[in-house]
Amino acid sequence: MRNTHVIIFLLFLFTGLAAAQIPTAGNVFFGYSYYNTNLSSINRGNLNGWEGSLEGKVFPFLGIVADLSGSYGSLNFPYACGTPAPPVCLPPPAANVSVHNVVFGPRMSVSAGRFRPFAEAMVGVGHVNANAAGSDTSFATALGGGLDYRLVRLVAWRFQGDYVQTRFFGTTQSNVRLSTGIVLRF
Repeated sequence: MRNTHVIIFLLFLFTGLAAAQIPTAGNVFFGYSYYNTNLSSINRGNLNGWEGSLEGKVFPFLGIVADLSGSYGSLNFPYACGTPAPPVCLPPPAANVSVHNVVFGPRMSVSAGRFRPFAEAMVGVGHVNANAAGSDTSFATALGGGLDYRLVRLVAWRFQGDYVQTRFFGTTQSNVRLSTGIVLRF
């Protein structure tokens, strides 16, 4: 009987200590995202989509971020010309493209009045589906920052820019992602 009481006491003690490790502040962001990519070797392409993130504060100036984004549009991809004499080459075909990135990492921020500038460095995975050109999954990194402007106590507006690097189809892509949207603080 005594062992049961000790086990129950330790269970409550460790549960309380584990709850103390959960961040007590953070924010949720969701908004529009513009994605400029060199996924196609013909030219850079512009994709539109969404971005969402969840940040939990570890310290007042340091948070851990989970960031998800989806970008969609149409890009031109090269293909080989026919071999009859003379060779016949048609304009490059356009493929519908979707790019999704899931990255995690630290975010440093500081509040100054109604403004909260931040910088972040994240790593994760990216996936592209380019219909006829195929699909691929690769390692992804994102470096960037932004600015939150507090509208009211628990609501802010975010402007964010990131350099996102992916390695789809065996080549490295250098992408720019610009986002804006609403931030809910808790």
